[in-house]
Amino acid sequence: MHTWYVYILLCRDNTLYTGITTDLERRVHEHNHSPKGAKYTRARRPLELVYHEAVDSRATACRREWALKKLSAQEKRLLISAQLHKSG
Repeated sequence: MHTWYVYILLCRDNTLYTGITTDLERRVHEHNHSPKGAKYTRARRPLELVYHEAVDSRATACRREWALKKLSAQEKRLLISAQLHKSG
């Protein structure tokens, strides 16, 4: 059983990209260096991982990704800030 991650990337143009993966390091590398990165992120490199959370299944990751994508950019930035303060 894999751990799934929901993540947010900060793009060069200061926009935010939200996605899911089972391997954060690999996926961020793909977004930054590979044609396997999302079309949206390929035009906005370099990207920085600014938020992530672990969940127990793909279904949960997809539901959480959907919820995050419905947030405004300001709400996402507050979430990112809150995580930074927790870890920091």
